[in-house]
Amino acid sequence: MQYRKTSAALAAALLLSLTATACGSGSGSGGDKITIGIKFDQPGWGLKTPDGKYTGFDVDVATYVAKELGYSADQIEWKQAPSAERENLIKNGDVKFIAATYTINDKRKAVVDFAGPYFLAHQDLLLRSGETSITKAEDLNSKKLCSVVGSTSAQNVKEKLAPDADLMEQGGYSECLSGLEKSSLDALTTDDSILAGYAAQDQYKGKFKLAGLKLSDEPYGIGLKKGDAELRGKINAALEKMKSDGSWDKFVEKNLGPANYKAEPAPEITEK
Repeated sequence: MQYRKTSAALAAALLLSLTATACGSGSGSGGDKITIGIKFDQPGWGLKTPDGKYTGFDVDVATYVAKELGYSADQIEWKQAPSAERENLIKNGDVKFIAATYTINDKRKAVVDFAGPYFLAHQDLLLRSGETSITKAEDLNSKKLCSVVGSTSAQNVKEKLAPDADLMEQGGYSECLSGLEKSSLDALTTDDSILAGYAAQDQYKGKFKLAGLKLSDEPYGIGLKKGDAELRGKINAALEKMKSDGSWDKFVEKNLGPANYKAEPAPEITEK
């Protein structure tokens, strides 16, 4: 009888151990997985292709960081992280971290922590190629402007740049692009790096242009749970290594080179 109890206890312990391993201990070993938030609809940054693959600068950065944390590419589970949902995904533990053109600012830092930054973009406007009436931010007043819910760009326009703009906030940039193409919208605003990725897509080549306005500084960071200093330190170390070994430059050329986008130099890491 005692033997049976001991065997049962050992079996139960083994089962618990296996279950813990399957759920992921965070060590990156064995069958563990890591869930990372990215955009699914941003060419050049985070794009889920029709064949189910993921491409873009943020994808490459996140894959590099995950490797430094001990996870191979096939251990990554990608999760869509729309702008308006990023803080919730982190707070709820749905993702380990988020790399999704995620601008570091004080409002967000009150809720989540950041590592980085790893890229510096600037807010700009995307216009139809023949548009000549918009040459500065003030020209957006009374114009139909599009951005996405939860983006800093929309807030910046309404509060500082063009408070009388007719601002429409959509769930994703695809809706804005469609309206711009059909002339139901006059401009799309977000970071120049994101706009360049869209403008370079085959179906849009020649149709749109960047206004070339540096309306703000947008330092992209990797978002993670508030108070996780250990993870932030590991991610910062990975980002430093990514810069020093040439991978950052390679990722920029691979993902943003086709759009003729001139990236700023890799920024200094300040979130420590």
